[in-house]
Amino acid sequence: MSLNIAHTLAKSAERIGERIGLVEASTGKSLSFNELNQRSDSFAHILSNGGVRSGERVMLMVKPSADFICLTFALFKIGAPVILIDPGMGYRNLLQCIEGVRPHGFIGIPRAHLFKALFNKPFKTVKCTFCCGNSLGLFGPNISAQACREYPVYPIFEPHIDDLAAIIFTTGSTGPPKGVRYEHSIFQAQLTLIRDFYGIGEGDVDQPAFPLFALFSTALGAKAVIPDMNPTRPAKVNPELFTASIQKNKVSYSFASPALWHVISGYCEARDKRLTSLKKILMAGAPVSGALIEKMQLVLPENAEIHTPYGATESLPIVSIEGAEIIRDTWPLTRIGKGTCVGRPLPGIEIAVLPISDREIPVFDRNSILSPGQIGEIVVRGDVVTRAYENNTKENKLAKISDENTFWHRMGDVGYLDFEGRLWFCGRRAHRVVCEKYNKTYFSIPCEALFNEHSLVFRSALVGVPLSSGTGLIPVIVVELEKDSRIDTRILKNDLKAIAKANIQTTEIENFLIHPDFPVDIRHNAKIFREKLCVWATTELKGHV
Repeated sequence: MSLNIAHTLAKSAERIGERIGLVEASTGKSLSFNELNQRSDSFAHILSNGGVRSGERVMLMVKPSADFICLTFALFKIGAPVILIDPGMGYRNLLQCIEGVRPHGFIGIPRAHLFKALFNKPFKTVKCTFCCGNSLGLFGPNISAQACREYPVYPIFEPHIDDLAAIIFTTGSTGPPKGVRYEHSIFQAQLTLIRDFYGIGEGDVDQPAFPLFALFSTALGAKAVIPDMNPTRPAKVNPELFTASIQKNKVSYSFASPALWHVISGYCEARDKRLTSLKKILMAGAPVSGALIEKMQLVLPENAEIHTPYGATESLPIVSIEGAEIIRDTWPLTRIGKGTCVGRPLPGIEIAVLPISDREIPVFDRNSILSPGQIGEIVVRGDVVTRAYENNTKENKLAKISDENTFWHRMGDVGYLDFEGRLWFCGRRAHRVVCEKYNKTYFSIPCEALFNEHSLVFRSALVGVPLSSGTGLIPVIVVELEKDSRIDTRILKNDLKAIAKANIQTTEIENFLIHPDFPVDIRHNAKIFREKLCVWATTELKGHV
C-alpha cells in the first residue's frame, strides 16, 4: 500500500469516477472524482513546470474550495511538502511561522500575494510563486484558469516512511504556534483510522468545518461539501446556510467544533428543525458538554451517532467516545468536577498517565505510570502520533519521551484513566494552578465545571494570580455570563462562593471576577486563552490578594 494518499484519490477516480466528489456550497460548483483527480494532475504539471520539485516546501494560502483540495493533492503527487498556516492566528504569529519554515514556493489568492508584497522579509526563501485567482496579471497568470485545460496523468510521488508531506501549525493556545511535521505515513494512518473506526467511505457525504478534512473524505470516496463559512470563525457560522447545505446535499456526517454545533443546535431548536440526513457527527477541538450533546440529539435522527474524538494537531485522533455513553454514564460525573471523559484509545493507540512535570522527560519509565483515578500527565504513542516539530529543538525535547525504538508524545494535558480504560481530561498542564499557600493543585476543567452549573454562567476559567507578597499563586475564578443576563454582582459572587465552599476541590477559592467576553482560540472558538485572562485578572485584583 502506498503511503501517499494521492493514490487513494486516483483509485477512487478509477472506481467511481463519474460520481460527484466535491461541492462548493457558496458557488454551487461541483466536481466528479474524475474531475478532482484530473484537476490535481493539471495543477501538479503547472507547479512542476513552474519550478516546484519533490522535497521543496510550498506555502498554500488559498481559501477552502475545490482549488484548495486539488492543489493539496497536486503537491502530494509532486512530493512537495505543503505548509498550512491558519491566517486567523494574527499577523505577528503568521509572519514568524512563515519565516521559520522557509518555503521554496508560494501559492496564494491575490489577497495573499498582496500580503506577501507588504511583508516580504519572511518570504525571502521563496523562489517560485503562483497566483490562484484573477489578479489582472499583477501577480502572474491565474493557475486556476490554467488548470481547466487537460494535462496528462501526473506520476504520483512514492514516499518513504520518513518523507515529509506537510507542516501544519498549532493554534498557539498555550504559547507560540508550532509547526508540526506530518510525514506521508501520518496522513495514511489517520485516513485508515477514520475509515475503519468511524466507518466513513463511499456513499457518504461529508460537510466538514475544517477544510483539511475534505481531503480525507474525497480520498475515501465520500462526497465532500465545503460549507459557506469562515473556518477561522466557527462560532460566527450562518446557521441557515450551513443547515440548508446539509439538507440540499443530503449530508450524512459532519466534523466541526462544539462552538459551531452550539449555534446549529440553537437555530434548529428554535425552528423545530431536524437534520434528517445526518447519521453521524463529530465534535472536537474543546471539551464537549452533555448539554450540547442532548441539544444535538433533538436535532438528529434517533439512530444518529455523536462522537467526540480527542487529540491534538500533533496526534489526532487518539481516543473517542459516543454521545449516548456520555449522557448515560459520564456527564453526571463531569458536572460534579470529575473531569471530561474523552473515551477509550482507538485501535493501535496506547495511552499512559505519568506524574506531572514541567521539565523534559528523556526516557519513559514504566514504573512511574500512575494508577487508575490518579490525575497526571497524558502521554500517547501510535501511528497517528507525529514525530517532531519543525525547527524547534527545545519543544521537541519537551514533547517527546524516548522508549527504546519508539517514543511517546506528551499531550500537554492532564487527566486520568478510570478502571474501565476510559481517559478523563482535566485541562492543560499549563493551566493548572499550583498553590503553595494551600499546598494544593487546582485543575481547570474539574473546577470550572462546578461554576458552569450556575444558571447565569455561560463559561468560567480558573487562573492563577500572583500574591502581592510574592509567595506564589492564588486560584481565581473568572466567569462570562450568558447573554443579556441581569443580576447584582454581589449576589452572583455570593452564589459562586457558596458553590466553591460546597466542594472539596474549590473550598479555598474566594476571588471571583466577571469578564465581558472571554478571549478564545481562532480555530475552534472554544479554547479559552487563560493566559490572557490571567494578565487581566492580575490587574483587576492588584493590591487585593
